[in-house]
Amino acid sequence: MGLATERTARVSPRIAELGPDDAEAILELDRWAFASPDVADSDSDAPTIACFEWDRTRGAYLPDIDGVAQLAGINSVYSVDLPVPGSSVACGALTWVGVHPVYRRRGVLTAMMADHLRAVHERGEPVSALHAAEATIYGRFGYGAASQSLYSDLPRGSKLRPVPGADEVRIRLETVEVDRHADVVGDCYEAARAGRPGMVSRNSTAQRRRFVFDPPRRREGAESMRIFVAEADDEGPARGYALFRRTDAWVDNRPTGVVKIREFVARDPAAARALWGRLLDLDLSIKVQLDYRPTDDPLFQFLLDRRAGQISATDNLWVRLVDLPAALAARRYSTQLDVVLEVRDELCPWNAGRWRLIAGPDHAQCTPSTDPAAFALDIRDLGAAYLGSVSLTGLADAGLITVTDATGFDSAARAFSWPVAAFCGWVF
Repeated sequence: MGLATERTARVSPRIAELGPDDAEAILELDRWAFASPDVADSDSDAPTIACFEWDRTRGAYLPDIDGVAQLAGINSVYSVDLPVPGSSVACGALTWVGVHPVYRRRGVLTAMMADHLRAVHERGEPVSALHAAEATIYGRFGYGAASQSLYSDLPRGSKLRPVPGADEVRIRLETVEVDRHADVVGDCYEAARAGRPGMVSRNSTAQRRRFVFDPPRRREGAESMRIFVAEADDEGPARGYALFRRTDAWVDNRPTGVVKIREFVARDPAAARALWGRLLDLDLSIKVQLDYRPTDDPLFQFLLDRRAGQISATDNLWVRLVDLPAALAARRYSTQLDVVLEVRDELCPWNAGRWRLIAGPDHAQCTPSTDPAAFALDIRDLGAAYLGSVSLTGLADAGLITVTDATGFDSAARAFSWPVAAFCGWVF
């Protein structure tokens, strides 16, 4: 890739579709953008490339000092189903966003985001979602942090409360093999995600295979990936699974290994308790390291001593409403609601204005309105509240929502809330 300098003309980035012939250029730019030490490896990269939706993969081009167009930025989209309170909605899951360090501060990301939002709108997807590598970036494009995840290091042997039926759960332990486990994991994941706002689909064959693909260069000194499977009582999907690795470490002739969870999914409390019991009692380990758990995960109710785990929280899924009336009509609400809200949206002006939302537990309708609004907010904050886990009241208390009708606003705050915490365990 040629290098740009300050003498390079300040021109707007050109956005164009990328295709299979651009795969290596995409991987190279990604390595530059994320400081990856990995080198090209066709065998390891093939499953990743197979997941690209090429009609939704785009590049931003800028000229180098000699005027030759260079790939300056990349982004791609997965077409997913996004569970929302009481329903689901088509979603453009933004991924593989990267800008080459040489071309930063040249409007590359701004151009790619404008193109992405336009394309999602034209495709008829009401919502876009992403995981943010840096939390300060995407708010300015109208994305709101709609969920949190918890992470913790749990000491080996952490005591858990008993759960009826856990001792009868059949569990097997195996080394992960793509052909053997792609559908075991994929089927259980799909069955478990229903009813969990934010838990996007991972249905394509390529995604299923990629998720259990285990190239040596990604192991960071740990063993090959293992899987505990909580077997089904019938012919249906497994009751749960845990994908993990162990490290082999010793200090002063004592084992100090770590169990690193890649993904944990359980469809019922007994399976969850049985799986955690196994993970917390593996030989030669001193702790279990988990990075992504929902805030209402049963694990934290199982633990007799939550303090021992040093539990921390971080942002999880970010949501952007691209077609506001369609998005608000797609979800359900905890209580009956009839309210007018006013929304600001500079990047998607078709969303801006006043909207009347008439909704409840089994219906929702959102239409333009000229009536006075009970409250006004930015599209970013509406996206944060969309999955039901970020409180409208909390946003108002922070000064991010202007309330002009307290009664109408309080009704909206109750209706937008949802009893199941939003969460997305797949960091796409």
